[in-house]
Amino acid sequence: MNSKTLFDKIWDSHVVKSIEDGPDVLYIDRHYIHEVTSPQAFNGLKERSIPVFRPGKTLATADHNIPTRNQHLQIKDQLSRNQVERLSENCQKYGIELFGLNDPKNGIVHVIGPELGYTLPGMTIVCGDSHTSTHGAFGTIAFGIGTSEVEMVLATQCILQPKPKRMRITLDGKLHKGVTSKDIIMFIISRISASGATGYFVEYCGSAIRSLSMEGRMTICNMSIEMGARGGLIAPDETTFEYLKKLPSIPGIDDLEASVNKWKNLHSDTDAVFDKELKFDAASIKPMITYGTNPGMGMAIDDTIPLSDDNGNKASSSFLKSLDYMGFKPGMKLLGHPIDYVFIGSCTNGRIEDFRAFAQIIKGRRKAENVTALIVPGSKKVEDQMVAEGLTELYKNAGFEVRQPGCSSCLAMNEDKIPLGKYAVSTSNRNFEGRQGPGARTLLASPLSAAAAAITGKISDPRDFMTEEEKVKI
Repeated sequence: MNSKTLFDKIWDSHVVKSIEDGPDVLYIDRHYIHEVTSPQAFNGLKERSIPVFRPGKTLATADHNIPTRNQHLQIKDQLSRNQVERLSENCQKYGIELFGLNDPKNGIVHVIGPELGYTLPGMTIVCGDSHTSTHGAFGTIAFGIGTSEVEMVLATQCILQPKPKRMRITLDGKLHKGVTSKDIIMFIISRISASGATGYFVEYCGSAIRSLSMEGRMTICNMSIEMGARGGLIAPDETTFEYLKKLPSIPGIDDLEASVNKWKNLHSDTDAVFDKELKFDAASIKPMITYGTNPGMGMAIDDTIPLSDDNGNKASSSFLKSLDYMGFKPGMKLLGHPIDYVFIGSCTNGRIEDFRAFAQIIKGRRKAENVTALIVPGSKKVEDQMVAEGLTELYKNAGFEVRQPGCSSCLAMNEDKIPLGKYAVSTSNRNFEGRQGPGARTLLASPLSAAAAAITGKISDPRDFMTEEEKVKI
């Protein structure tokens, strides 16, 4: 028997048919949908009088452009309101489970899937959203698809997909104080560039990866797409199984122990061959921040902006254009640079662990007067946890306002926009021009770095605000 990578094991077991010199017909175990990329797909089904083939395999939520204030009221923006209403109508028509606005299970699709037990090891998972790669943290093949492909999956529960190449990224060693999973993935992207994994599906492994919580692993896999990868995954282990065992229920699983025993076989064989191998030392990673307009333009928070782009082209026009948009120059330090907004949330860092980390630095301090903070939990469950653990009250006492769940300022499809020319330290995943609002300047960072900026009003090193006990915890 040939040795296989984890990716190959899952992929090959889901191939319905291989088309000669073409893509595979891949069966999909779980299909997530939301209000933005599903309306056109449902219209396609309606026009051709095609039903949803297996509605029980699809799960829906409203998240991308919903407001994060007064969710009990009618949505003001007409386009957003129409999309949310269409989602509700389509789910009712086709018998699809929907966690809509104000539902206690509502939240960002890539947050609620895992926390409600719908994301399980060995699955194939798709969604009309690029950050579907998040679910790879559980040992799944999860990737984003386009609207026409959403229609294809609704109609057939399959998708035509060429098989990607396989890459393994190994991270061994011990992480330093104040270094989070967000810093890990930003470091990797800064080293290989925003296109360095194009055409690959990435498996992350090594002692530093195994040391991460499930929340941390989800952050890593979430941003795989930001280095051009089709997706990323991590082999399930005891950390994965303990996370699943603590869930109130897992739909479709009657005997969890039997399932766990099966999932223990989900790993790359010892002598499995990857198309590309990369190795990094965890001890070389510091808290990170971006300085440009793609996630590959990142550096250690106490470093200086490089004098050349990631291809070694000194002061290339595109590199300088990016810095000009940000109001920065080559060789400049960012520590101490004033900022205007802080955003903590998104499918990258909108889980309870992220808000706990944020609180560790905020505790006993106050928000800087010049900073507008957008604190947006990733789901109703996270929102409830924040209240139960006293985090919401802690934030309130420090001068912050906690919003209601949604994608919010990650992509600014609602009212949570960063104004023209303003700087935002954001825990989201993309810093493209205008991503958080027309002319907005985004600096990606971890929840710890976002907290440090929120209390100082400027880019600050989070390690300067951590006690000795906290340095050990994170």
